[in-house]
Amino acid sequence: MTEHDRHDAGFKERTRVEAARERLLDRVAVHDRTERVALEEADGRTVATAVTAERDVPHYRRAAMDGFAVRAEDTFGASDRSPAILREDEAERVHTGSAVPEWADAVVMIEQTDTADGDVEVFSAVGEGENVAPVGEDVEAGDRLYEPGHRLRPSDLGLLKSVGLREVEVYERPDVAVVPTGEELVQDDPEPGEVVETNGLTVSRLVKRWGASPRYEDVVTDDETALADAIEANVDADVVVTTGGSSVGERDLIPEVVDDLGEVFVHGVALRPGHPVALGEVAGTPVVMLPGYPVACIVNAVQFLRPAVKRVGGMPLDDLPSVQARLDGKIRSEPGVRTFARVRLRESDGERVAEPVSASGSGVLSSVALADGWVVVPEQTEGIDAGETVAVENWEAHR
Repeated sequence: MTEHDRHDAGFKERTRVEAARERLLDRVAVHDRTERVALEEADGRTVATAVTAERDVPHYRRAAMDGFAVRAEDTFGASDRSPAILREDEAERVHTGSAVPEWADAVVMIEQTDTADGDVEVFSAVGEGENVAPVGEDVEAGDRLYEPGHRLRPSDLGLLKSVGLREVEVYERPDVAVVPTGEELVQDDPEPGEVVETNGLTVSRLVKRWGASPRYEDVVTDDETALADAIEANVDADVVVTTGGSSVGERDLIPEVVDDLGEVFVHGVALRPGHPVALGEVAGTPVVMLPGYPVACIVNAVQFLRPAVKRVGGMPLDDLPSVQARLDGKIRSEPGVRTFARVRLRESDGERVAEPVSASGSGVLSSVALADGWVVVPEQTEGIDAGETVAVENWEAHR
């Protein structure tokens, strides 16, 4: 297709979201780079090899209650009317978590005892092993605790430390090159006709939240040679993402540049805002080409870049957290297009309410920055009526 034909064609056919995502992920493989990190640095990292316990937890028999360690047989028949009387060498005071002496096989709760003249009166019999946590009750040495792909949480780190580990093998953070494009972009103090660069900053911080290491590159102007040089300079990354220039206008050069260097396999997706997204590959490196309008850029980053980053880093792709709310105002949507409608949340009479953000343009950054989430309207639905219960996704969650 010639450049003239490409610009005239527009986006008569748009790929469905799932199909576009599948095509991208088919080109993304988990990198095989791993590293050992201290547990203190491992929160949120992804396990690269199976993790097994090096020791039992607990590694000794411990008291599960405050009371007295005893031989169970010495308490048989004990009752309120006829307590068992145990001498000093037959009952040893223990506290929750303390070691149970070797000769004892049970613990009597402190509430069921009394002391008199150095002896211990026991008012309730206990069975063998009662109120005693055996060795390995929580974890046994050799137990497989986590499989590759598990994302470590603070509670996991505590468990790993308890079983004798001080380091853990994890995948290295994916390397993601973020390349903002556009001859009108500046970093500060814009003149008339200039625009402050925000997409690259936003995307690079999202990438970091998603567990990767971003390279926030300098702005590249709308020139085919400069764009090609920037792409080729960054194909050593695990993923390259560009912002701006992904549509079919005269200055939208990036899809053509990527196609010349490698392949563009998706250009135009049936979602709103942000259908001019493009997906490609250069020298085996996936390239995600995000639209320049800020809201469209964010929507597509979450829908396509996030799954790619998670896949290449061996990280689980969790659903975004969401809350249920009553919709206060109709959301309109085009049939066949998946719509992401920004909303604000508020409480009204003890009920959570989602209020559509009035500014709907994909270039209005405040409409997403000041929103609490978005409502996803599926392709088969022509909008959602006011009063309906909707799920509000928190797209900025650390996942």
